[in-house]
Amino acid sequence: MRKIFLAIIFNIAFNAFALTNCYDSSFVKGESVNPYFDMNKLSLVDKQIESDINNGFPSAELLIIKNHQIIKHSVYGYSQKYDNQNNLLKTPELASCDTLYDLASNTKMYATNYAIMHLVYLGKLDINKPVSYYIPSYTGCDKNGECRNKRTVRNLLSHTGGYMPDPQFFNPVSIQKYGNYYSQNRMLTESIIVTQLPFINKVGSKPIYSDVDFILLGMLVENITGLGLDYYVTQNIYKPLGLKSTFFNPLAHGVDIDKCAATEIQGNTRGGKVSFPNIRTDIIKCQVHDEKAFYSMAGVSGHAGLFSTANDLAILTELSVNNGCYNNICFWDKKTQKMFTSPLKQDSTYGLGWRRAGKNNDYAPFGKYASNLAYGHTGWIGTVTLIDPKHDLTIILLTNKKHSVYKNGEFAGDKFATGRYAPIIDLIYEAIK
Repeated sequence: MRKIFLAIIFNIAFNAFALTNCYDSSFVKGESVNPYFDMNKLSLVDKQIESDINNGFPSAELLIIKNHQIIKHSVYGYSQKYDNQNNLLKTPELASCDTLYDLASNTKMYATNYAIMHLVYLGKLDINKPVSYYIPSYTGCDKNGECRNKRTVRNLLSHTGGYMPDPQFFNPVSIQKYGNYYSQNRMLTESIIVTQLPFINKVGSKPIYSDVDFILLGMLVENITGLGLDYYVTQNIYKPLGLKSTFFNPLAHGVDIDKCAATEIQGNTRGGKVSFPNIRTDIIKCQVHDEKAFYSMAGVSGHAGLFSTANDLAILTELSVNNGCYNNICFWDKKTQKMFTSPLKQDSTYGLGWRRAGKNNDYAPFGKYASNLAYGHTGWIGTVTLIDPKHDLTIILLTNKKHSVYKNGEFAGDKFATGRYAPIIDLIYEAIK
């Protein structure tokens, strides 16, 4: 199976404090002329991200793959710019080519979805069976008559299970509007989801994006395999691929805290506006930012918690591009790949787990040029992956955009072009020859 190669090296002088070009020794240097991109147009990507960095955006890492070749891999800005009082550090920490980023909801793809696709291929999982087939305790109905045994694995993958988007188990005040579902204990959280949590929509209705679907799917993987989700994907996918920087709870794996990009400046307090028991108030580094994953699921959850580098994600995306195979190892086949990336009839911006550009580029983060075959995912903390089979193009953009001042109900990083993803993705498409 084809490997990815570093084909193009940029020979443009940049401010070293704003941009670093990454060259991984496992990739082979190719020709100096780019057959795929107009280099002058592609340089506009650097100008935009550098401009954002100079105006306050924290950091970004961009990796572009075209026709199985790494065309560009660059790092911009600072993995940590602020102390926990919103003050700029005298010596900000530069982001590097091996900085680990919190992948947020990209976890859904590169941990949970990949595990499920692998289990489907092995014949250990049928997505059309009820969830209760794999989690026998997943039974009972809510007060509106919506019953758990009517939910299939496919419903969870397609976000048509009818769950609320973001039940804040960790916050006794926020969760109270749904019921007495407060939990900062993994076993209790799982029990609440399996036996008590109500639905807000009928099964099979139009998709409602919900973290609960993937928390349940992570639990399902664990029930089938008898292993923790983190251990299963590490032993059965990441290690065979040779990945060295992809894991849940990185501090528990001996990662130096300074290897991770910082996220929220004042813990999970939104600038001191939010409070709940045990809330973090200091800079978050090397701990999953997502509150449900950190407080209610002990850092390992099907919806969030994975950390990685762009180098490792380059391999994980190629696994998808190659229909489940990489370097002569196959984890699933073309039939499985097509099943998961094909559009839903109810909404073409959804596949099974994957998000899609949609018929009319309806999924805004992917921009205005992605083909209707394009799929990938975003992460709230500042990450996006886009894979476009029509153009044989993969774009990986990792940022720590929430490591910015929170004011008037929003993070400053969300307002920059780099933080919105689509302006950067559009510039990349515009540079294709």
